[in-house]
Amino acid sequence: MFQVFGTQLMTGSVTAFIMDNRWIMCQLLFAVYMSILAIMDIKWKKLSLSVLLSGFIILAAGLLCGRDIHMIVLAAGAGVGIVFLVVSRVTDESLGYGDSILILIMGGFLGFWNILSLLVAAFSIAALFSIFMLVRKKFHKKSAFPFVPFLTAAYIGGMIIGAY
Repeated sequence: MFQVFGTQLMTGSVTAFIMDNRWIMCQLLFAVYMSILAIMDIKWKKLSLSVLLSGFIILAAGLLCGRDIHMIVLAAGAGVGIVFLVVSRVTDESLGYGDSILILIMGGFLGFWNILSLLVAAFSIAALFSIFMLVRKKFHKKSAFPFVPFLTAAYIGGMIIGAY
């Protein structure tokens, strides 16, 4: 018998608990993945390709997480990441390839509408941060900063408020 979240679970019902909460567990795993990438981006201004690409494993596992979302919506979400890869190429990496690959993974994990709302939130947070740093004269107009922490903050914020 186990004690979880204030309820007693028999060994047989542990499986039922996991099955009932598998989307939450997948979200938490993805939040850990995003947090690791955010720390890397802040510390080195670069993402490890192996850690970044491990997100495709989480993406594949996400398909088993019991979400009621159509595959076309998930594919369209990944398509948003492909658009960002093109933007990275055209702008000579003003938005890095690592950021764009991460957006592709996130889009495939969350779906089209959720990745769009997440991107609006992430770019809004980044804009507020930029304004704050410009006012404090810590940045100038051509300053660059890591974007993954803003994606992570938007993802975790959306997860907490139940947006996805």
